[in-house]
Amino acid sequence: MADMATFRKETRAWLESNCPAGARGPGEIHTGSTKMTFSPDTRLWMETMADRGWTVPAWPTEYGGGGLTAEETGVLFEEMLAIGARPPLINMGTRMFGPTLLEYGTESQKQRHLTLIAKGGAAWCQGYSEPGAGSDLASVRTRAEDMGDYFLINGQKTWTSGAQHADWMFCLVRTDPDAPKHTGISFVLLPMDQEGVTVRPIDLISGSSPFCETFLDNAIAAKDDLVGPLNQGWTVGKRLLQHERSGQGGLSPTAARPRPVGVVIDLEVDEVGQQYLGDDQGRISDPALRDLVTSWKMNNAAFKLTQRRVGEEVRDGKTPGDTTSVFKLYGSTLAQDRQEIIVRLMGSQGLGWEGDAFSKDELGATRSWLASKAVTIYGGTNEVQANIIAKRVLGLPD
Repeated sequence: MADMATFRKETRAWLESNCPAGARGPGEIHTGSTKMTFSPDTRLWMETMADRGWTVPAWPTEYGGGGLTAEETGVLFEEMLAIGARPPLINMGTRMFGPTLLEYGTESQKQRHLTLIAKGGAAWCQGYSEPGAGSDLASVRTRAEDMGDYFLINGQKTWTSGAQHADWMFCLVRTDPDAPKHTGISFVLLPMDQEGVTVRPIDLISGSSPFCETFLDNAIAAKDDLVGPLNQGWTVGKRLLQHERSGQGGLSPTAARPRPVGVVIDLEVDEVGQQYLGDDQGRISDPALRDLVTSWKMNNAAFKLTQRRVGEEVRDGKTPGDTTSVFKLYGSTLAQDRQEIIVRLMGSQGLGWEGDAFSKDELGATRSWLASKAVTIYGGTNEVQANIIAKRVLGLPD
């Protein structure tokens, strides 16, 4: 414990000295995208942390990480939170693809891609869902034809979050159309900056466009960027989904967890209640809403304790397996409930779309509430998670 106390003290001092003022508090987070422009402090914070390996603190040092244990990583995040430091880098490379490549990639692939991700040199997007393959993901039809030293890819992907800013895509493609649907699928990587890739953002009811349609017309993926064996990409793809759900459920040991897609303003439910419905004793004056907030806070506290317990039980800080679906299901529902409660506490002020009659927080709450409708859908719907829990966690019959 003395060593951890020393690590905490040294980490606290280093963060205080090196985190710029413009990288503290709510605001911009670097995504690694070469297509986006970031403020000087956001860039400086990412570069400073990358030099120390703390953009991905639990990754091995040989791939640009910090080589920290799960306990040390937890202390780092706690000390960042204590000074209001934002995560230096968040994208699908740090949270999903990187941890998967650590397990399934060749040494050459790890050296080429992981080190670039850790330095903030590339943003990634996910080429999984298709118009006819969403919850039934194994029905993907995007075709990859073997052309010798590369694959020629044709098809359409949808709900490709952040594709308009991504430098690379990790993609499930069908390489054997005659095989059963769970076989004959391969996991490939392709650069987005090529002639055969077209991206079209999808407008959401929240007014933002984090999701996209991506059309692949004779797009090229190098043979060196086939991850795992040919026609066995379903195994790799499933493991990546566990990393995704681990991050969404707050279990990821490798990188900081982002807000849910589309969340504009992060507000505490009790603070909102006190601001809009507080009495002279600092309580929420409406008993029913006070009970609602109390119940949510208790559920949230229990959820965090369960996250911590499971995180401590997993050896070497690795992502759990199918149990990640438990945390995805409950965590996404909890996040959705939170946004519902906030707009209820704000009353009519929580339903503003534009205009001087509404504050920035109120406008943000409306958009976050609308965006939260997708939280129980993306990353696998609640129904899909419940099915995984029934079959693979509880062992129930079909």
